[in-house]
Amino acid sequence: MTPSKEGHDEAIFWRFDRPCGTPNLVVEVSVQRLFSMFPNGWPGRGLLLLRLVSGILLINDGVTGLLEGPPWPGIIRLFLETVTGMLLLVGLWTPMAGILVVIVELWAIRSNTSELRNCVALATFGAALAMLGPGVQSIDARLFGRKRIDIREH
Repeated sequence: MTPSKEGHDEAIFWRFDRPCGTPNLVVEVSVQRLFSMFPNGWPGRGLLLLRLVSGILLINDGVTGLLEGPPWPGIIRLFLETVTGMLLLVGLWTPMAGILVVIVELWAIRSNTSELRNCVALATFGAALAMLGPGVQSIDARLFGRKRIDIREH
């Protein structure tokens, strides 16, 4: 059984309830809405490939840059690059990691410390992963992915 979005025109992330006359703030966390889908099959393998290539390149760039001993702002950027590469590699918090990759790569372009071609490619990969999601072979899919609901009649 697949989840349906029928009857849900708007996603409610927070609201006020008044069960006993006093307003209570209720926060509803809907992590599923961060991802468009968790595809399996060939689309899922494509997202896995995109995550693996992006993650490996980010970790490589970050670690080799850190080993060179850059100045202080460069250390922060390279550390963020390494961490986001690790997050993408395992597929954890993929939309946030993808957005952070875009920010870090734009920072690298602005600081003129990296090759423009690599920065543009990695920023594009990060944006694509932020929009599409991690795919079924990820930690995000295990934590927030599809759930199967069996309804038994008695």
